[in-house]
Amino acid sequence: MNIGTWEIKEPKFLPDKVEQNGSRFLIANGFMGYRGTMEEFGKNQLVALNMAGLFDKNGDSWRESVNAPNPFYVKVSAGNTELNVLSANISNHEQTLNIKHGIHSRNTVFSVDGANVTVTAERFLSMKRENIAALKYTVSTNKDICLNIETKVDTDIWNIHGNHFTVKDQKDNVLYLETIENKIPVVVYEEVVGATGKNEVSLKAGETFTFVKLCGIYWGEKVAVSAENFKEATSLSFDELLLEHKSVWDSIWNNCDVEIEGDDEAQFAIRYSLYHLNSIAPRNTNKCSIPARGLSGQVYKGAAFWDTEMFMMPFFSFTNADLCKNLAAYRINTIEGAKRKAKEFGFEGAFYAWESHETGDDACTLFNVNDIFTGRPLRTYFKDCQIHVSADVVYGLWEYCRVSGDYSLLFSGGLEMIYQCLYFFYSYAVYKPLSKRFELHNTVGPDEYHERVNNNAFTNRMVKYTADALYNALEYAKENNTAYYEEFCTNHDVSWVENFKENLYVPAPNENQIIEQFDRYFTLEDTDLDTLRSREIMKNEYWGGHGLASNTRILKQADVLMLLNVFRNEYEESVKKANWEFYEPYTEHGSSLSACAYGIVAAGIGMADWAYKYFMKTATVDLTGDTKQYLGDMYIGGTHPAANGGSWNTAVFGFGGVSYTDTTLDISPSLPKHWKNLKFKLLWQGVRLTVSINENEVTVTADKPTNAINVTVNKKEYKF
Repeated sequence: MNIGTWEIKEPKFLPDKVEQNGSRFLIANGFMGYRGTMEEFGKNQLVALNMAGLFDKNGDSWRESVNAPNPFYVKVSAGNTELNVLSANISNHEQTLNIKHGIHSRNTVFSVDGANVTVTAERFLSMKRENIAALKYTVSTNKDICLNIETKVDTDIWNIHGNHFTVKDQKDNVLYLETIENKIPVVVYEEVVGATGKNEVSLKAGETFTFVKLCGIYWGEKVAVSAENFKEATSLSFDELLLEHKSVWDSIWNNCDVEIEGDDEAQFAIRYSLYHLNSIAPRNTNKCSIPARGLSGQVYKGAAFWDTEMFMMPFFSFTNADLCKNLAAYRINTIEGAKRKAKEFGFEGAFYAWESHETGDDACTLFNVNDIFTGRPLRTYFKDCQIHVSADVVYGLWEYCRVSGDYSLLFSGGLEMIYQCLYFFYSYAVYKPLSKRFELHNTVGPDEYHERVNNNAFTNRMVKYTADALYNALEYAKENNTAYYEEFCTNHDVSWVENFKENLYVPAPNENQIIEQFDRYFTLEDTDLDTLRSREIMKNEYWGGHGLASNTRILKQADVLMLLNVFRNEYEESVKKANWEFYEPYTEHGSSLSACAYGIVAAGIGMADWAYKYFMKTATVDLTGDTKQYLGDMYIGGTHPAANGGSWNTAVFGFGGVSYTDTTLDISPSLPKHWKNLKFKLLWQGVRLTVSINENEVTVTADKPTNAINVTVNKKEYKF
């Protein structure tokens, strides 16, 4: 694999990398994502055009996101030889992804009966016109040859849990489908310029044959305007569509690029992470969020997790406030699903889905993992005990408000959402009369290996955050929208809020400055990772539940360190250092969410070189493929947008030392020794700032100085 400034290249075809490269070379535009596969591939190579926000359930199988028919399918034969890298002789092959503009290309030289037949293809999903997919396909030869070319929209597609379409009709290059569960209409248009259906083409030596394929994919309400929309797109040439697509990407990079001088590997890794974040985020709707595996397929059912709020939304809040607002509004729009879930488990308020689909109902099952030995489903407690998700949802909304300075969502359901989340926690909490405090029992924290624990420190502190957010949101409403505030207080009992807020137990550092992850964690077996691995009987054993790790101190991922990351301004450096050193040896980093928390905390306590290790682990996760591909016997591969967000968080919050209060942005950097300069953009309360950091100075400039933005640099105050 070769990496340039803005490109990643695979210089030869590796059959065992087809699955991994499908994720690595993904293109997407927020509406749909297409895996990095060859045009001649089929469902066995996990070809997928994954649709954002469209879900379906076939029979008793899991409900999941929908893969649309494959619009880029092309089959070329030269004589009796199919030009397929899986079966034909190839003398050269190169696959490229341009991350600056989201363009996938391939160049393959096939050896056929003494001739070198070269196939080149370039494709993109338009960032300007989200329904449009475009492909330019070229064949050339050094000897006379006869080709047979077939191009179509392939309906025989990869699905994890069953077919999701009924084909209703097909005419005039338009495919009409309907989803199985909710009968949602889907229409796929195809226009091919230069080749249609099956074409026999005779090429002389040195000649080239090129065709362009444009497809339009529409579903739901967009079907009604699809014909007009697609006609407008096809009035433009491939190059014209590509030019406007590039223009959108140029604007995106202008607002979010991170520049690292002195480390080419880190430079590409951070940009690769930001490419994935920007390509999969829903730009034009607030009816869906970002799935845990992006738009790389149906893994984790295409659902949104806490990953979005805690790992991705910080990036968008500081670079693209409108998009971040869409993500926050999605949770407001799905509150009824959260209320239904709370009722299902016997509680009040809003208990948000661990795996959220379009209605907010929980796609998570009670049996998420199969026993590797028996194949039987294992009972897990992700759905019913990871209650911190409701606090994470509040965190996403409230931090968006603080960073952007835009509190308007509070008056269009946001305040209601915060209240209902806290009311859920109030109904869930246990009051201990002897200690006169509220506790949270039977929970699962970020470390999923330890289930049904009491007083997980991260969870309890996040619930306290939710209470603080409600208190502050009510104060904001009282000062800025009196009528709304009074009506809200008339319709909602808030008399319990202060008591719950003040008497909720949050574990504090002990005499050794260590925060116990949950009650009685310190009594668990004190072992190490190598010892635990040596106890495995079979590969891919699940360590959680009643598995290998459950009675030990071994963690799946950052838990207390996640607490110290999110609330990094609340704890002394000595506490952060003590907990980092204590928990780091126990942490498996079995999740891609883990490393960034360790990196941010390490940078904040003067351990920039340790932080760099975790930054690179996070930023290269989709480049290296160095992650778990299976959980038990369940495939969990795909892209890792939470890690992509984590890489930006580590660069900006960790090395850049960025933190903030309601009124002030603070910058106290700590760069790795070999970095000469770190430069990034921040959108802070409506003003776009450019921050440039080297070992000698920090420079901050504003695009439109207002003298109303407070910034401190190494504790020195400035106004912009």
